[in-house]
Amino acid sequence: MRHCHVLTMSIRMRPTPLSPCGSYGMADRGKSPFTLAGSHPRGETATTGGDPESGFSRASASPAGEEQRSPDRIDTGPRYSETDAIRLNHMFRGRDTVEMLEILLKENMLGDAAIVSSFGAESAVLLHLIASIDPTVPVLFLDTGKHFPETITYKEELRTGLGLTDLRTLTPDTDLLAQKDGNGLRWSYDPDGCCEIRKVLPLKQALAGFDAQFTGRKAFQSATRTALPRFEIEEGRLKVNPLADWSKERIDAYVVEHGLPAHPLVEQGYPSIGCSPCTTKVAPGEDPRSGRW
Repeated sequence: MRHCHVLTMSIRMRPTPLSPCGSYGMADRGKSPFTLAGSHPRGETATTGGDPESGFSRASASPAGEEQRSPDRIDTGPRYSETDAIRLNHMFRGRDTVEMLEILLKENMLGDAAIVSSFGAESAVLLHLIASIDPTVPVLFLDTGKHFPETITYKEELRTGLGLTDLRTLTPDTDLLAQKDGNGLRWSYDPDGCCEIRKVLPLKQALAGFDAQFTGRKAFQSATRTALPRFEIEEGRLKVNPLADWSKERIDAYVVEHGLPAHPLVEQGYPSIGCSPCTTKVAPGEDPRSGRW
């Protein structure tokens, strides 16, 4: 459980200074049928006087005579600010993705973090990257009740193959579902309302206990994501997009290099896969996400 520290926001969220980092060694975990990119369990936290859970440095003790904050007061402000995202984007500009993830996870810079995964067409890449470093990072999967059966099967294949040890399945509130979508057809006349019930609310509740989340979003997926940064802020939580600058070619090459299994529906013309009622095939040359609505 994340501890609350009696530190002001500007101090609590200052990233721990990092010394120049060389490349990390790569080794197979030996327990996975897939080739792992860099198998290292999470190491010790940074030794620069930082908070051992959040990875951010603390302020020095107040000079004698100065009034200190009461130890029973809790800072309820946002855990991250836009300034923190800007700082992290600058810090990791030009860094290799694996190296960046190694630092973030081994130095415990993010605090409590989770991966949000749909186990869709390209989900294996992000899951493999992070599991190769720390397979204990929680993975949040939204079981909306509307997924393709192939997605559920694929989820289990990746969980076993990558050695994911903390896969958490999120489901809609049963009472709300009965009240708002009792016949299961809300997607047909109010898709946004359907997503609110089956995705947005369960995910918001689950993420309340985390400081940061990893996403698999990529700039090439949509015209609205062309300027997608590696780090951004949403409701005081840090969103980390490790694959933001990856191209489709790089994604495909990584899958081949590490022998990752493809989602069964990809070869059937689904380059982007969500809930079955709101996912259609995409014609060659179309936006990969044009089949999602």
